[in-house]
Amino acid sequence: METEVLQSNVLRRLRTRLVLLAVDDSGMSTVEYAIGTIAAAAFGAILYTVVTGDSIVNALTNIITRALNTNV
Repeated sequence: METEVLQSNVLRRLRTRLVLLAVDDSGMSTVEYAIGTIAAAAFGAILYTVVTGDSIVNALTNIITRALNTNV
């Protein structure tokens, strides 16, 4: 009888540890931050390339020129 109780306790502890290991995500936040940082850097590089392209600079220059040359 005592052996069955000990086995039951051991199995209960083992099951609890397995559940905690399966649910534990303490390392996930670091991975998520790393992926988010890489994605933000890539997006920034793409945005910089697009904004510094000739067509965007010309379009912005035309908009500013039109705004400043209004005849009131």
